Amino acid sequence: MSYAPFIKEIGRGPKGAKPLTVAQAESLFGDMMDGRVPDLELGAIILSMRIKAESLDELIGFQRALDTRTAHVQVPAGPRLVVLPTYNGARRQANLMPLLALLLAREGIPVLIQGRHDFESRVSPFELLAALGITPASSIDEAEAQLVDKHLACLPLSALAPGLEPLLALRPRLGVRNSSHTLAKLLEPAPGHSVRVVSVTHPEYLERMHAHLVAQGSVALLLRGTEGEAFANPRRRPQLETFAKGEARVAFPAEEGGAPPIEGLPDNPEVSANAELIRAMLAGTVAIPQPLLDQVSALRELSRVPRD
Repeated sequence: MSYAPFIKEIGRGPKGAKPLTVAQAESLFGDMMDGRVPDLELGAIILSMRIKAESLDELIGFQRALDTRTAHVQVPAGPRLVVLPTYNGARRQANLMPLLALLLAREGIPVLIQGRHDFESRVSPFELLAALGITPASSIDEAEAQLVDKHLACLPLSALAPGLEPLLALRPRLGVRNSSHTLAKLLEPAPGHSVRVVSVTHPEYLERMHAHLVAQGSVALLLRGTEGEAFANPRRRPQLETFAKGEARVAFPAEEGGAPPIEGLPDNPEVSANAELIRAMLAGTVAIPQPLLDQVSALRELSRVPRD
């Protein structure tokens, strides 16, 4: 297949490029995930999309391609499954993503952590999870059993959408992120039975993800993440926007100003210090930051939305 017609449309820069149709985008991203696109054309496509940014139709098409190539996870009866992505890790402050997952699981809300890590300059979230006794399941079946027994499971991206992983792995080689990084945080392994936590890093993606989640009729929580991780900044809560079957509302507005640093926690904490902080918060000896409690509250409400 020739990919020149696609590149001709999307490769003319931010002003001259034309968006692909939903069908074109689905076909193209499907070929990218299936490894059919030669390296030269793949690089051209990735950089063209990086420069022009994805349109709503393109995101919908990319999502459809991803959905047909994503493994499904069976969810226990009861609340919806909260799907929590982790792809960045900690850089300057504590990573409280595991705290969010453990707080939800403690309430009986099933949580699936999914992701991968390849940032040499950041502390791996999987090292932190391991320090808390949370290790990736060896299979979908094992993850499903853990959701029943512990209300918490972790799966690597390779187990859920193996075709997406090589695209994310191009970041160190090319030096820039690509559309697969956006799609990874939209992964839906339990369609109709889940709540996706959609975390973005750059403010312009809030508007783009808002339109996408409304168009999809998703049940989801959208926020600007903390250093890219999907938890509310403990020092200044971002806006927490919820989506339920086509309707969006602001569950908690963004806070102005910020709270002081968490006492006793240094910047750039080591894994052991980060894990100890989370244990102390779970035990009640250190206060849980209010933005995290607000996020738990919003996700608790979404988990009760009737399943499809």
